[in-house]
Amino acid sequence: MQLLKVLGAGLVFAIGMAGGTSRLSAQVQDHPLASTTAEWWQYAISIPTSVNPLVDPNGANCMVGQHDPIWFLSGIFPGGTVRRKCTIPANEWLFFPVINSVQINTPGVCGQAGSVGVATLRALAAPLIDGVTTLSVKVDGKVVTDLMRIKSDVFATTIPADSIFNGLCGGPGTVPPGVYSPSVDDGYYALVAPLKVGNHTLHILAEVPGQNFVQDVTYKLVVTSVESK
Repeated sequence: MQLLKVLGAGLVFAIGMAGGTSRLSAQVQDHPLASTTAEWWQYAISIPTSVNPLVDPNGANCMVGQHDPIWFLSGIFPGGTVRRKCTIPANEWLFFPVINSVQINTPGVCGQAGSVGVATLRALAAPLIDGVTTLSVKVDGKVVTDLMRIKSDVFATTIPADSIFNGLCGGPGTVPPGVYSPSVDDGYYALVAPLKVGNHTLHILAEVPGQNFVQDVTYKLVVTSVESK
């Protein structure tokens, strides 16, 4: 049975204090991580390939789909090396994958025959993350510690016609647009506190030798001040 699989969009959660506040804001505290990882995938998968941050070669699309209080950053789909520049407003928490695996129930699509339940999807997602040997997140050269593995809540996935999955499943139109459910994710993410106004460098690295997989992402972040009344 073949399901839609993604390795390298990262579900690990860490609280990084490099250059930011050490206290979680009330808005961020109201986002349970298992729910936030599901929201991250709903954000990432729903964006058409032409403007999808997961396949962005330079950071031009990093603002697509963003909203307060958490700014989502992306790995590179479906793995590899990329250097991006991204301008973000001040006071935004950064949430992004180090490495992850999403499993989506897609009956009759991308090689899947019948419907698949949550337990099977979680079992399929786990081995990819179990094989991780390298996890590293640095902000301005400082290590972000306490990366944590998170299993997402069960969620529904909206897939557009111009989906990033088409390339994996045979080409344009091979994954019909629609809402697919259930979906689950397993992986490692990082949550970094708001950075000071100015220029910063974020480096994300993950390796899975057994899958011949490397994700090496560098962001040049430009944090700009925001007027408040």
